[in-house]
Formats: sequence, structure tokens, C-alpha cells
Amino acid sequence: MLLIPAIDIINGRCVRLTKGDYATEKVYADDPVEVARQMEALGFRRLHVVDLDGARSKHVVNLDVLQRITRETHLVVDFGGGVKTDEDMQKVIEAGAQMVTVGSIAVTDPERVHDWLQKFGPERIVLGADVKNGLISINGWKEESTLKLFPFLDSYMQQGIRHVLCTDIGKDGMLQGPATVLYQTIMQAYPDCLLIASGGVSCIEDIRALNIAGIPAVVFGKAIYEGRINLQELIAEFPQD
Repeated sequence: MLLIPAIDIINGRCVRLTKGDYATEKVYADDPVEVARQMEALGFRRLHVVDLDGARSKHVVNLDVLQRITRETHLVVDFGGGVKTDEDMQKVIEAGAQMVTVGSIAVTDPERVHDWLQKFGPERIVLGADVKNGLISINGWKEESTLKLFPFLDSYMQQGIRHVLCTDIGKDGMLQGPATVLYQTIMQAYPDCLLIASGGVSCIEDIRALNIAGIPAVVFGKAIYEGRINLQELIAEFPQD
């Protein structure tokens, strides 16, 4: 199982929110790059970086943090938050992101995302499917679209998307367990999907349960920063090399 630590950034610092609410911001580290180095030293090979300032302002903000992480580690970084234009996309890739997570723009401007799939290839694009009450949420989870999850996924699977990061917003930051049934349903519908579960992971047992359920990958953050997961034990059980 692919284990992907998450670093969420506001004002250049490593933070976490609860259910995407910016009013719940909690700072865990002043230097996200140091956190990234620590993750690499532990044995992680992939990192999910979210520019929360970018998600809120609708353009990439914390590009310098991304540049430092990709320059100072060998982690495979997927970056999301505020990527709305061709210029944003080019900047993020030039800054060293091997993969880019697209969420809101995939709802509001699907033709642009289709162009990116053609230009950069589906292996470099992660479809962000952020779900609340069965509907896709956008713009830092502040707005609900009218799109239901499975028609949204269908439209992009037909375009060649294989990497999907699905977050159950109601679970995010709650440390009450992931939406395993939802992820199993997605995998049943799209068995070739490289699904990344996100939201709710509170302990190693949650990750074990996702693995048993056949979920290929998981993103988790708050459980790390709150000290709920022994990362050495986790890596020993799920080696990433």
C-alpha cells in the first residue's frame, strides 16, 4: 500500500484544518520543508502538498515551499491548491512537482483539464474528488457544486484519468476513521483506478483496514502531527521501497 503523508500550507507553515474550515487552523510546524525531510528520512517516498492559501485565493501562492521541498528532498511530490490556469500548471511543474492534483478546475473548466491530460499525460494528473453530502465541493471546500461523485468520476475516467484522490470532507481532520465503504464502492466501479483515500485516518488500524479493503493508497496528516501513528512501525509494516 502506498503511504502518502500530507503537508498543508498556510502562510508558509505546516497546518491542519478540520473539515476544511479555515477557522480551525492549527499550526504544527513553521518549516514544511523540514517536515518533508523528516518524512523522507523515515522511509516515505511520496508526499502530498496542499497550498491552502492557493485553494482559498484561487491561484498558487506557496510556490517557494514547493520549490524548496523538491530541491531538498527526493520525494515524489503531488501538489494541489489554486492550480487554475495554464500558467499555474506550468509553474508548479517547473517547481518540481511530479504530479498535480486538480479539483475545483476539474469542475469549473473540464476542457482545460482535458488539455492538461493531453499535454502532460494522465500519469501526472491526480483528480481531486472532494465529497460532501454526495456532491463535489470546490474552492477550498467553501462551495458545493451540483455534480454528484460518480458522474464526475465517469467523465474523467473516459478521458484517461487513473489517479483519483477522494476526500470525504465530513471525515477530514476528525480522526474518526476513513470512509472505507465509499472507497470500496469506487474501487468496485473502477477496479483499475489508482485510488488515494483521504480523510479520517486516526491510527495504524485504519490504514490496515483500508489495505484489507483493497484501497491502493492513503493520504494522512493530522494523525501524524497529533502523534497517533508510530511512523517507524507503520513503515516497517508497509515498506515503501
